[in-house]
Amino acid sequence: MKGNTGFKRVIKATGYSIQGLKAAFKHEAAFRQEVFLALFLIPIACILDVSQTERMLMILSLFIVLIAELMNSAVEAVVDRIGSEIHELAGRAKDIGSAAVFVALGLVLYIWVEVLFF
Repeated sequence: MKGNTGFKRVIKATGYSIQGLKAAFKHEAAFRQEVFLALFLIPIACILDVSQTERMLMILSLFIVLIAELMNSAVEAVVDRIGSEIHELAGRAKDIGSAAVFVALGLVLYIWVEVLFF
């Protein structure tokens, strides 16, 4: 993107982002599952009798899972690109990325339970 400025840069960056979303959806089963989960739960959040703030938190937590999964998938792709041999740091990087997704899913669970039952 070197040399692109202004609106042209924004258009190119948007194209790269869309490519990334398509790649994640095509190659990452966990991302597909989390997209389907979000597509199922977002309409539910919209029809529930909750405050606007509660609804926003419920939906935001789902997007945080998607963001965490995208970052985890990016880390895994880079680690896999570097080499296939087992290395402590490669394993640690993958485990930490997975932990980020796990924590994000825990946040979804906490927010949805808190809003719906307390």
